[in-house]
Amino acid sequence: MKIAIIDYGAGNLNSVQRGFAYVGQQVRFTGDPGEIEAADALVLPGVGAFEACMRQVDPLKKVILERVDAGVPLLGICLGMQMFYEASEENGRHEGLKIVPGTVSRFAGNLKVPHMGWNSLSIEKEHPLLKGIDKGSYVYFVHSYKANVNACTVASSDYGGAFTAIVSNDAGNAIGTQFHPEKSGPVGLKMLKNFAEMI
Repeated sequence: MKIAIIDYGAGNLNSVQRGFAYVGQQVRFTGDPGEIEAADALVLPGVGAFEACMRQVDPLKKVILERVDAGVPLLGICLGMQMFYEASEENGRHEGLKIVPGTVSRFAGNLKVPHMGWNSLSIEKEHPLLKGIDKGSYVYFVHSYKANVNACTVASSDYGGAFTAIVSNDAGNAIGTQFHPEKSGPVGLKMLKNFAEMI
């Protein structure tokens, strides 16, 4: 089993690697299209600004989308999840990978931004990532932008209103978490284990 963490010059790679190692899964960092094409599963991490990360991912966009279309599991984490969407309004409007419909926007109102800390999940639909995860489980968030709840939302959370905490494409193989599973204790580690079992 080969899990490839897509290394495009940004992202919280080492903590994700440690999370997978804790559940007995070896992962490989790669920015090589051939290795991405050969992997059994992909992880798209992300820390930073949407536009800059999309620019860095762009050379790998074609092979990532081809693998998703072929049914290969893809896990997007934090900004990696946001890149699943059609667009983001961070520093203007910028196109995403268009794996799921919707636009990412900044938290509005008088909320403290970034939204940082533990928050509970409201499970909207079943998904293999959530096997053995109880509704109301707490996970760890750090983000200033969010996606509204829509038909692709698997789980939501609330911060001045509901937002998408987990999103999936229609086929279910591309699954994104707005929170950091690798920093979310036993609940997040269980999700990483569940993701590996999707292969």
